[in-house]
Amino acid sequence: MPRDPYEVLGVERQASEQDIKKAFRSLARELHPDVNNHDPAAEEKFKEAVEAYEILSDAERRSTYDRYGHDGLRSGGYAPNFEGFGSIGDLFNAFFGGGFGGPGFAAAQGADVAVAVDIDLLQAATGATVAVAYDAVDRCEHCHGNGAEPGTPIETCERCGGAGQLQSVSQTLLGQMVRTVVCDRCHGDGRVPTEPCETCRGAGQVQVERSLDIEIPAGIADGQRIRMSGHGSVGPAGAPPGDLYVLVSVREDERFVREGDDLITALDVPATVAALGATLEVPTLDGSAPVEIAAGTQPGEIITVRGQGMPALRRSRRGNLRVVVNVVVPRRLDAAQRELVEQLDGTLGEENLRSQETLFSKLRRALGSHAA
Repeated sequence: MPRDPYEVLGVERQASEQDIKKAFRSLARELHPDVNNHDPAAEEKFKEAVEAYEILSDAERRSTYDRYGHDGLRSGGYAPNFEGFGSIGDLFNAFFGGGFGGPGFAAAQGADVAVAVDIDLLQAATGATVAVAYDAVDRCEHCHGNGAEPGTPIETCERCGGAGQLQSVSQTLLGQMVRTVVCDRCHGDGRVPTEPCETCRGAGQVQVERSLDIEIPAGIADGQRIRMSGHGSVGPAGAPPGDLYVLVSVREDERFVREGDDLITALDVPATVAALGATLEVPTLDGSAPVEIAAGTQPGEIITVRGQGMPALRRSRRGNLRVVVNVVVPRRLDAAQRELVEQLDGTLGEENLRSQETLFSKLRRALGSHAA
């Protein structure tokens, strides 16, 4: 259910039109993508503020909401319209024409770049330094980024008059909106070279291959990303570079299955050892560790080895190693072995074979193990 628009904008129910507009502009400053890019929820918060402003800035919609709430607005056909806006920046510019922030707002940064790295489980556990190579857009060194062949003049862009931006007016459900876009002639610079650079053909930028050493933190999980701020493509003139995102893929390990910070492994235990008990070695990330197999251990029992799992990401603690006991029943017995087993079977009574689990707990464990 959408929040109360008065609550979203932080105004009283009797707020004036001017109070509502002032509150919206103030909130929009806080949520602008260029000053709030650390908050992944900023776009949704801004859209929520836009919807609240749409409702309270229109006298008829506000009256309907005051009487019937959001249900009344929906039954009357109202719905927020964010289609056609490629990003929060586009939507922001639709309201404020790109000049709302003034000099305190930075220009749009360069494009982000993504690269994938592949590591094994031990590297994920201990951390590693991995070299990556990737393609990105960089400044042309031949023309120093201005797009002109060295020694030739640069003129004011005729298309935008040197502003670097173009504006268009359109009618939307939000009313008449002014949308500002980067000039497609000068690409936001406001100037164009009379003789384009021979290396970059006037773009001021070229595609390059970069290499970088990435520090993989201990405890990282498969599918997590590492953000390297400022290592993406360069932006337009005066804009900061984009970021490099490193997608980490952790290869499967034949010995372990990872579950959070815990590791799970299976240990084959001969039926005789499970019956008599023993101390066995189990594999760990650091080598091996002893585990006590208690006499009478049943198939599927789990033995927990504390502190032998994965390190918690950016914390000092470690998960556990969970050892699932796989009781191995001997096959292809020779005559002497079969005779010994038959002798044992003849001596076993109900007290030896009575299960400590109920039928339902067995089924739950079996089904849970099957689902995993």
